[in-house]
Amino acid sequence: MGMTMTQKILAHHAKMDEVKAGQLIKVKLDLVLGNDITTPVAINEFNKIGLNNVFDKNKIAIVPDHFTPNKDIKSAEQCKYVREFVKKMEIKNYFEVGRMGIEHALIPEKGLAVCGDVVIGADSHTCTYGALGAFSTGIGSTDMAAGMATGEAWFKVPEAIKFVLKGKLTKWVSGKDVILHIIGMIGVDGALYKSMEFTGEGVSSLTMDDRFTICNMAIEAGAKNGIFPVDENTINYVKEHSKKNYTVYEADSDAEYSKVIEIDLSKIRPTVAFPHIPENTKTIDEVGDIKIDQVVIGSCTNGRIGDLRAAASILKGRKVNENVRAIIFPATQAIYLQAMKEGLIEIFIEAGAVVSTPTCGPCLGGHMGILAEGERAVSTTNRNFVGRMGHVKSEVYLASPEVAAASAVTGKISSPEEVVK
Repeated sequence: MGMTMTQKILAHHAKMDEVKAGQLIKVKLDLVLGNDITTPVAINEFNKIGLNNVFDKNKIAIVPDHFTPNKDIKSAEQCKYVREFVKKMEIKNYFEVGRMGIEHALIPEKGLAVCGDVVIGADSHTCTYGALGAFSTGIGSTDMAAGMATGEAWFKVPEAIKFVLKGKLTKWVSGKDVILHIIGMIGVDGALYKSMEFTGEGVSSLTMDDRFTICNMAIEAGAKNGIFPVDENTINYVKEHSKKNYTVYEADSDAEYSKVIEIDLSKIRPTVAFPHIPENTKTIDEVGDIKIDQVVIGSCTNGRIGDLRAAASILKGRKVNENVRAIIFPATQAIYLQAMKEGLIEIFIEAGAVVSTPTCGPCLGGHMGILAEGERAVSTTNRNFVGRMGHVKSEVYLASPEVAAASAVTGKISSPEEVVK
């Protein structure tokens, strides 16, 4: 029996000819990632091991992004602790204020993850880099510590679900709608500890931003990882951003999948996940009249330049509703700068939105956009659990940048078609 794309990558990094679903293996790592919340715990565990050096100072990346710029004394102390460790271990890939970005947008942008890599990160949305044809997955801080010490990690080889994508997305529909549609279909445990492998002729029509968004939310279906085949779009992205060598893996024709699901991209409508779980989805046509208090456009899911362009195309020449607070977070400094050069920041400000430095702050209810009791937000982030963005009696509706921008204008959850006529 052949191997899936994920299984081939894992087999190579385990120095094995083949692996099978359920098998326990130890693999070599190409990158170990941490942020300002998870790294301090990992440092504590690393120090217990008693080592004076990390396995490779070029294969570790640490990005303070959740509570930065520091929101209070505790977050400042955590970042100081991380900063001191980075200097002591001479870790090269450290990105703080001024060089910072939201980690899962910054890592591909900096060329630190490429096709065929194995990446672990002490953040659940590390699965984002599957868009590049890499195996990347979230782990705990203890595993991060072991990864920093040894450059290795243990995995149980996952089964895979094959998603065959057909057709093309229609206007105002993007990768966020695709993954919300899928999660609504299979549920938040529909791919539990499985690889979500995307294939089919429809893949070529998806932008890299679409693919990053889809893989980013694979964890919201319970998946171990999400992964796309490597095509011309992938290669062009990697060559533009990285000098690393890369390897292209393809699934065998006789690879075994636990399930095969066909998705017609042309039939997907703008989709919204209602509180308080990402599988609680409705198409924009089923939403009804839901007034909102806040819109958030950004995050590791939808803060890339394509997302900002989409939002700006709707907000240009229009005003944010007087009852709505619209907050926009470019995901990295480079994206912020590009948005400035293209005039997008001017569009946002003239519309009445506020533009923030890159940060994860509002996504996890950390800072820069906390919700009060009874408030509702439309957000391009990835989770809408109880209390996720603030008060336990607030509500978060997950949507695309297009729907979020349209909703900011109308003051209620709206389709872009209602605004741009």
